[in-house]
Amino acid sequence: MPDPGPSPLQSGLPAAAAGFGAALRHADLRTADIPPADISPALGRILGGPSGLGTASLHLGRREAAPEPPPSPGAPTEGNPIPGLYHHPVPEPDPVRVEEVSRRIKSWAVDEVELYPAEWEGQFDGFSVGRYMVACHPDAPTIDHLMVATRLMVAENTVDDCYCEDHGGSPIGLGGRLLLAHTALDPLHSTGEYQPQWAESLHVDAPRRAYRSAMEYFSQQATASQADRFRHDMARLHLGYLAEAAWAQTDHTPEVWEYLVMRQFNNFRPCPTITDTVGGYELPADLHAQPAMQRVLALAGNATTIVNDLYSYTKELAAPGRHLNLPVVIADREGVSDQEAYLKAVEVHNDLMRDFEAEAAALAAACPVPSVLRFLRGVAVWVDGNHYWHQTNTYRYSLPDFW
Repeated sequence: MPDPGPSPLQSGLPAAAAGFGAALRHADLRTADIPPADISPALGRILGGPSGLGTASLHLGRREAAPEPPPSPGAPTEGNPIPGLYHHPVPEPDPVRVEEVSRRIKSWAVDEVELYPAEWEGQFDGFSVGRYMVACHPDAPTIDHLMVATRLMVAENTVDDCYCEDHGGSPIGLGGRLLLAHTALDPLHSTGEYQPQWAESLHVDAPRRAYRSAMEYFSQQATASQADRFRHDMARLHLGYLAEAAWAQTDHTPEVWEYLVMRQFNNFRPCPTITDTVGGYELPADLHAQPAMQRVLALAGNATTIVNDLYSYTKELAAPGRHLNLPVVIADREGVSDQEAYLKAVEVHNDLMRDFEAEAAALAAACPVPSVLRFLRGVAVWVDGNHYWHQTNTYRYSLPDFW
C-alpha cells in the first residue's frame, strides 16, 4: 500500500482554510481555461495525484482519456469499456485484500444479519463486492476500514433489491418500508413504552437487519459529523427511490431533465461521501458543507450513476416490467432510436465527468488544505473504481450491440 500521507482527525477548520468561504463567494471556480503556468503547486499535486497501487487514476485535471496502463499481473481479461465512454483505467485491486474483504463480507451476511436465503448465494458472490470496494478505496489503512464501506454497500443493495426491485420489491407501500428502514440509520427517540417495539422491528427483515448492523459498525469508525453526513445522504437516496416508485405507479415517463433530477438523489452519492471515514481521517464538516464541495460530490454521484444506467441497460431490458434508465427516457422523450438514445446517454455521462473533474480541480486550487486535497483525490478514485467494477463485472452486465 502507498503511504496515504497524514490523516489526523480534524474537528474544525484548518487555519489555512479560514477565508475559504469568503473566497469562494467571489471566485470563478472553473479552471478549464487556466494555462499550466498558472496552476498552483497544491493544484499541481492534486492533478498529478499520488503514486502506488490503486492510485494511478487520481488525476483531476485531465481533459482527455489517459492511455490504458499495462495489464497488472492477474488482471481480469473479461469486460470491455463502453466505446466512447470517458473514464480512467485503474490498476487491478490488491488480490489479498479482495479475498479477505470477500471472506469477511460473506461471513457478515450469512452469520450476523442472515441477509439472504441459500438460493441467492450465487448472486451474492457474483456481485463481487470485495473487488468493488478495494478498487474504490485503495488508501484504506486497514481491512476494518474497507469493511465499513463494504457492509454499507451490501446493505444499500439489499434495500434496493428487497424493497424496490429484484427480490420482491414493489413501488406500492415503499414509503412506509423505507421510513422504518431509515430508522436503523437515524434512530427513533420515543417513550419507554414504545421504544422496545421499535428496537425489535430492526430485526424483522434482511434490509433492516443489514442497515442496523452496517450503521453500527460505521458509527464505531466515524466521527459524529461523518455519521450525520451519511444519514443525510441516505435520506436523499430514499427520496430518489420514492420518486421513481411514484412514476412506476402512475406509468409516467419523466422528461429527461426530470429523470436526471431523480438520479441526483437515487444515486451512488452515499458511497463517495464516506471516503474520508474509509481513509481513516476526516474532512471537517465546515468544508464538506461548502457549496463547491457539494457540487463536486453531486457531479461525482451523477456521473457514476449514469455509468450504472449504461452498463445495466441490457440487464434491465431483459428483466420483467419496464425499467427507467437514461437511454430509455431519452428514446421515449426525444423520439430517437434506442441506439441514438444510448449514445446520447454516453455523451451526458462524459459531460458530467468533465464537469466533475473541472470543479474538483478548481476547488483544490481555491482551498489547498490537506484534508480537502485528500478527500478530492479519494472521490476521484472512487469514481474510477466504480467504472472498473461495472466494466469487469460480466456476471451482471453486458453491452448492447450498438457499435
